[in-house]
Amino acid sequence: MPPKIEKSDAEWREALSPIQYHVSREQGTERAFTGEYWDHWADGDYRCVCCDAPLFNSTHKFDAGCGWPSFWTAAAPENVAKRDDRSHFMHRTEVLCEQCEAHLGHVFEDGPQPTGLRYCINSAAIRFSPKDSEDTKR
Repeated sequence: MPPKIEKSDAEWREALSPIQYHVSREQGTERAFTGEYWDHWADGDYRCVCCDAPLFNSTHKFDAGCGWPSFWTAAAPENVAKRDDRSHFMHRTEVLCEQCEAHLGHVFEDGPQPTGLRYCINSAAIRFSPKDSEDTKR
């Protein structure tokens, strides 16, 4: 496992757009049906916007009707961490990048089989890498 990526708040602010920073570093969320990838169906990988770790794959993406990109599994489970989230008077499971601790979204137990999971991910926390691009041929 590569070492954790640690940057100062100023370094993260410089590297990310305002919405990417808000979502990934301040545990924010984008409004439903507004993110770049909620209705995106090209073949490829979805990587962490902060550190480029591979997280999800288009073959696991499905339309959950919720307005955020949804996946029934992580493509690289070792790169996706989970922790309890009791904010906003709710109990949810937060999903984070294991390498840089970027907030990605939440996972729910109302997804399709075979896992029954729905990883509800903010577009602002990920970037798409097309299947035929150089960085997915590694």
